[in-house]
Amino acid sequence: MAAARIRFGRVLRVESGDFYLLLGTTLFLVVFGLVMVLSSSVVESRIEDGGAFVQIGRQAAFAAVGVPVMLLASRMPQRVWMLLAWPAMAVSCLMQLLVVATPLGVEVGGNTNWISIAGFQFQPSEMIKVSMVMWLGLIVTKKQAQLGDFVHGVLPILLVGGGSIGLVLLGGDLGTVMIMGAMLIGALFLVGIRIRLLIGPVLVAALLFVIVAFSSENRMKRIMSFVQESCTKVDVDACWQIQHGTFALANGGVFGVGLGNSAAKWSWLPAAANDFIFAIIGEELGLIGAIVVIAMFVLLAIAFARVLRGARTPFGKAATASVMVWVIVQACVNIGVVLRVFPVLGVPLPLVSAGGTALLTTLFAIGIVLSVARNPDGGGSGRWLRGSVPATAGAAR
Repeated sequence: MAAARIRFGRVLRVESGDFYLLLGTTLFLVVFGLVMVLSSSVVESRIEDGGAFVQIGRQAAFAAVGVPVMLLASRMPQRVWMLLAWPAMAVSCLMQLLVVATPLGVEVGGNTNWISIAGFQFQPSEMIKVSMVMWLGLIVTKKQAQLGDFVHGVLPILLVGGGSIGLVLLGGDLGTVMIMGAMLIGALFLVGIRIRLLIGPVLVAALLFVIVAFSSENRMKRIMSFVQESCTKVDVDACWQIQHGTFALANGGVFGVGLGNSAAKWSWLPAAANDFIFAIIGEELGLIGAIVVIAMFVLLAIAFARVLRGARTPFGKAATASVMVWVIVQACVNIGVVLRVFPVLGVPLPLVSAGGTALLTTLFAIGIVLSVARNPDGGGSGRWLRGSVPATAGAAR
């Protein structure tokens, strides 16, 4: 029993500054998110769930599981993630296939991106994101000598990664598809693949994105509500959310109306605790609170970049790059939607918005990056990589 006991003192042993920078920033955002979910969800939770603290209770439960999972993941050597990469990708894609091809799929907000099993709902697309992190690390390691060759190196990665993204696209969740596409292309660019090899796939992806965006009446309404200055020429329902998000930000001013005093959360702003939680932050904590949140994501990006720079293995570089693009691009898109820089895309603010599956998978993915920060050389994966090709893409050119 004593041998099986988890010693968190050893989990949090003296590590590098990059490790603690990433860990500390992540934990701050999680705690801050719990406070804001509590504040923004009490009204909706009371109406929909019969209790003011039901939603925050669920979020806190996922955080209570996710943080230890992140810490334990940080202890794993990189070879563990490489061994799990293909099984994780297969299982997550199978789950997503059940969403789009069976009655188990649940439609939320016009997108079929949830699965319900035994009364429990979760998003397999979030599982695919984590699987893609491990899989990209593995495949970049295996194909290190061929990354300068589009046909034999880059194309197979795009086909498999694009196939998993296509399963999510079948459910209509264009926002998540955009984040996953950025993960795939961004990670390949950051590990050193030449831009000329990625221009073609980026153009094809952009064309497909436009076609899918304009193929749905619901998405067309969102786009029109974005380009129109007011709701006089479009369906009022389509621009209700973005307008009331703007009203909430304006109501907050510089110093905010005070924590818990939001007016928008009283059924005026849909998804106040989810996709539009940044609007509640701006209303209750004002411009100062909004700037603090943005600054924390900038600090998180710096932490990721420092870990990426210090990683000495192809897996470490690819995994860190993909998680960095995932979290930072998703944060930029979420905040940009609230600020009316982008049309409504339906992606949550990482680590802050309500959503158990998203919080758990994001913490797990950050745990993988923490394992890279803890062991930049692979953490015992030398035998796994023995005889493999050099650790930088440039060496293959």
